[in-house]
Amino acid sequence: MTELDREDRPGEDAVVLQGELPPDDSLETPDSVEALTTAGQGLSTKPLSPGRLAWRRFRRHKPALVSAFLLIFISLVVFFPALLTSADPIRGDAKASNQAPSAAHWFGTNNLGVDQLSRILHGGQISLKVGLAVALVSAVVGVAIGAMAGYYGKWLDNLLMRVTDLFLAIPLLVALIILSRLPAQNKWAQTVVGETNSLRSIVTILSLFFWMPMARIVRGQILSLKEKEFVEAARALGARDRRILIRHLVPNCTGAIVVNVTLSVAAAILTEAALSFLGYGIQGTLIPTWGFMIADEKGSYQNHPWLVLFPGMAILLTVLCVNYLGDGLRDALDPKQRKV
Repeated sequence: MTELDREDRPGEDAVVLQGELPPDDSLETPDSVEALTTAGQGLSTKPLSPGRLAWRRFRRHKPALVSAFLLIFISLVVFFPALLTSADPIRGDAKASNQAPSAAHWFGTNNLGVDQLSRILHGGQISLKVGLAVALVSAVVGVAIGAMAGYYGKWLDNLLMRVTDLFLAIPLLVALIILSRLPAQNKWAQTVVGETNSLRSIVTILSLFFWMPMARIVRGQILSLKEKEFVEAARALGARDRRILIRHLVPNCTGAIVVNVTLSVAAAILTEAALSFLGYGIQGTLIPTWGFMIADEKGSYQNHPWLVLFPGMAILLTVLCVNYLGDGLRDALDPKQRKV
């Protein structure tokens, strides 16, 4: 091999860059610097962050994407009903009672002449508040119990899981009906839970029975994560148990927590609607919830079906959107899914 051949060939320590380098006159631009960095790492494209990978997987789930936009629209018109109608949800016109859906009243009117669309939009505020509040409260309780049970194990795990199994064994609907009447019979229950059939009492009672699935899911996640190398490294550096749980283990369960929270919103809305239909839900408010509207107008279904169908469709559409959104988030936040 001649000296000229050795000069033309790269040496053993030379770095062979993959991909083309930008021209010499563009080496000072930010894009060219990024291209050089990417090429210097031996990569043909810049690696995506976990957030961008999750967003790309979520966009591939078309029903979840459509459901997300529908939920945003439903939330906007429910909490800002003036965007669709300016009708009064309480006072109506007796001359316009029991009118079928028309251009003047899109969802018709009830026997008092109150616009049904306005009632549904204003009543949806209570239903959505119940769903969100129950999901958040039960998530906090479930994550705390599940994380402690999974991390500390031994007798604490056994105790907390037996309590969880006990709550799961209680018939949900029967327990909710009994507890909803408890504040009316005991002063201490009214102080702790709230007045009978109030928003606070329903949220508190539902939260008591919605934390168990979250606790079991988080416990399983913590049991598998606490044996990982990053936990051993944090413990070797002197990190306390509370710091390991809060800063390392629980954040790694974010995907499962977010998915379970979305599904809890749908379950809470359905459960509140069932209680209201049976007469044990939120009462005493000027604007009834969706479930109470169905219960209040069920006798008018034969002659005025729109009074029952539209609140039912509001519940159905909201719950379907939340469930599809949960499915999309499950696929997007699953780190095992590499296909993007």
